[in-house]
Amino acid sequence: MKKVLQLRGKGKVRKAKAVEVQNLQEYGVMDLDSKVALIHELIPIGLMHVKEVLQDEVITLAGEKYKRNGLPGHDRWGRQQGSIYIQDQRIPIMVQRVRDTIKDKEVQLHTYEQLQMPSAPANERLLKRILHGLSCGRYRECSEAIPEALSLSPSTVSRRYIRASTRKLKELMERKLDRYDVIAIVMDGKSFGEDGIIMAVGITMEGKKVLLGLIQSGTENHTVCRDFLRKLIGRGLRYEQGLLCVIDGAKGFRKAITEVFGIYGIVQRCQWHKRQNVIEYLPKKVHKEFRKKLQTAYEKEDYEQAKAALLAIKKELRLINESAVSSLEEGFEETLTVHRLGVPKGLRKSLKTTNVIESVLALVSQKTDKVDYWKNSDQKQRWVATALLDIEMRLNRVNGYRHLKNLRIALQREILQAKGKEAAAA
Repeated sequence: MKKVLQLRGKGKVRKAKAVEVQNLQEYGVMDLDSKVALIHELIPIGLMHVKEVLQDEVITLAGEKYKRNGLPGHDRWGRQQGSIYIQDQRIPIMVQRVRDTIKDKEVQLHTYEQLQMPSAPANERLLKRILHGLSCGRYRECSEAIPEALSLSPSTVSRRYIRASTRKLKELMERKLDRYDVIAIVMDGKSFGEDGIIMAVGITMEGKKVLLGLIQSGTENHTVCRDFLRKLIGRGLRYEQGLLCVIDGAKGFRKAITEVFGIYGIVQRCQWHKRQNVIEYLPKKVHKEFRKKLQTAYEKEDYEQAKAALLAIKKELRLINESAVSSLEEGFEETLTVHRLGVPKGLRKSLKTTNVIESVLALVSQKTDKVDYWKNSDQKQRWVATALLDIEMRLNRVNGYRHLKNLRIALQREILQAKGKEAAAA
């Protein structure tokens, strides 16, 4: 074992983790992929051994220096300036050339070819750096401190980011959803220039939040929302046991849910959006008063109590603004779905509004709002998909997730009642 590096910072010195340096004989029994992977991982150990690994291949081809014990016709043919990647940085090195004098052509060193390609983990790190605010143009200034590094040009960083983010978009849009036992979905959209991205977050029976997918659209219209939901079903989204669909009240979402999920999609309209919509019709001097009244009504434990409180507010609103009354009446019962289903307070807090996806959108904004100019649709979708998958790993379970079993029972009861009404009507 050797202690190979000391890191200094703010007056402190700490020894780096001990790394075992293997000799050339130990390298010799490893396959080429393992050698390259090891070199990529051990910085600065990799710099110490790149020359040895390359030299090992040269000896295999052209023999030892001044000895003709290599392959027939293979000779050393001078050296040239080259470069390899250590993690996501390009390091200049001198490369021994080998020539096949019989075929009169240069022999490519397979080790050198592999070392010229950045590793997959390196691309992931670059992806996160760009995503978290480091621009392509300034990447050179902020690269890792390897004195010999050539770093990366903005165009190289951009190309690698495009490749990495394209894989992220494909991962999000193609992953199968049948492995998730989804009990609720929350849908909303975010504007990007002249159009927007519609997204859906699923809540599983374990209370975990799963990013289901996205679709680009100018508006949240019925056709787009319908096609979006159908694609989710095509990827395996199960809804036959009932889905609580939490939306902000957009008519496109509402109509699409009925058309695609039918009686299996039970809608909860966001109480926060409803409250804000009603308030907008009122004079500013009474905003605070009615905001508090509406909030108090929606916080009632019992469905009947909450409904009675809202009807009392409705009477007061008639004296002020009939448009506010119409706003409250629109989708009135659907704002109380979680009350009617008897969802306990802890879980109801997570499902009575679209906050589950609003918080996700806020995190997406932190990563995408820095983009001043969206070149095309592909760029928007790649950025959003990459941000969503980065966020997904850190999402907490919903509050009150232990009550989700009770919610499923309530949803199935609702579905049975709807089937009974359909049978009676027939």
